[in-house]
Amino acid sequence: MDFIPFLDLSRQYQKIKQELLKASEEVFEASAFSLGSRVERFEKQFASFCQVKHAVGVDNGTSAIVLALKASGISENDEVLVPANSFIATAAAVSNIGGVPVFVDCTPDTWQISPDDAMRKITSKTKAIIGVHLYGAPFDVNSILKIAEENNLIVIEDCAQAQGATYNGVSVGNFGKAGTFSFYPVKNLGAYGEAGALVTNDEEVSERVRRLRNHGSIEKYVHEEIGFNMRMDALQAAFLSVKLNHLDEWNLRRREIAAFYKSAIWNPKLNFQYVPENCHSVYHLYVVTTKDRDGFREYLNQHKIGSGLHYPIPCHLQKAFSSLGYLKGDLPNSEYLAEHCLSLPMFPELRQSEIEYIAEVINNY
Repeated sequence: MDFIPFLDLSRQYQKIKQELLKASEEVFEASAFSLGSRVERFEKQFASFCQVKHAVGVDNGTSAIVLALKASGISENDEVLVPANSFIATAAAVSNIGGVPVFVDCTPDTWQISPDDAMRKITSKTKAIIGVHLYGAPFDVNSILKIAEENNLIVIEDCAQAQGATYNGVSVGNFGKAGTFSFYPVKNLGAYGEAGALVTNDEEVSERVRRLRNHGSIEKYVHEEIGFNMRMDALQAAFLSVKLNHLDEWNLRRREIAAFYKSAIWNPKLNFQYVPENCHSVYHLYVVTTKDRDGFREYLNQHKIGSGLHYPIPCHLQKAFSSLGYLKGDLPNSEYLAEHCLSLPMFPELRQSEIEYIAEVINNY
């Protein structure tokens, strides 16, 4: 068996190469490279895919969170609850607008933001909650919405890892003030560079984000407020339009691989993420935990199987947030995951022979 990579984007590219080349030629011939008709076309397609009224293309997923916070009225020194078990971008976006990220532990089974811990972290300064649909699975939306309603908080959904996921049959991005997406190349719907989007059913939020992403301007050289340079480029929009047509098929294959892993891997040394029945995961990542994570990772590598770590340091213990004063032991579930989690290969182009080999190797561990 050849080495099985954790992720191989080239396999997908080869399958859609001609579609991508055609799309790029259209952009070059039109000579419109920032915003424009190709971005507008993708925005309409993605809004329809997410079953929302508005989608706004931006330059990356972190920008989408920054814009969601700004458009929602979050300002300097406002506290925003964020999960500790996630990529740093969510919390960093809060800091980037002058807010204060308040880290919330995850649950021990779903590994998603804990509603109980979120309740404990609310103060008079708390203005919003950002929930991350982690690894492709929705968080406990109803519980978070209930907390937000009782405490007059804004909810923002970070959907960076969950393009196509649903909660109670409804696409993620529909539940909060806004939903934010990353199209970083490794995502289920990934660009060939940087790109992101914000979705919302709130027209005022949509219009303000359209201004803010373009130096506070809708009409050229007329600037209603100080904004940012966070525009989506037309080439990435064209690529994303091509790939969006394949996303349902790719997500289905991810679910098939996940189902195979769950049924074929019986080694009691491994634990799996619990995904409730009302949560339709698109398995951006397939994460397990085991007691000796580093030893297990080395074992996989010796047997020519790649793996990932998501995430080896919880956000509250990152040096970047040391000024907030968190200590080891403050968020035990997130810290346990950081020490014991490992991500198995997960991408739609994995071959059946490869996932069968992965299961066999793991069961022999």
